Amino acid sequence: DEPLGVTISLEDAIRFMTLGGAYSMRKENELGSIEKGKAADMVVLNQNLFEIDPDSIINCNVVYTIFAGKIIYDAKMPE
Repeated sequence: DEPLGVTISLEDAIRFMTLGGAYSMRKENELGSIEKGKAADMVVLNQNLFEIDPDSIINCNVVYTIFAGKIIYDAKMPE
């Protein structure tokens, strides 16, 4: 399959979806990057996106979801 339009780097895609999203909400000083004093909302994946084939990203699984600094989803824990 050929790309439908402009192709961007993985690093740019992640930046746009994190810091870019925070910036669009005017909350870039509170959200969007991992820094002291910012909200710790994030997911931890089972693979490093920068070390795998981009076509395999869709097969990554969430190991943890962290919201407000607390783990709210742990793949190892039964629901």
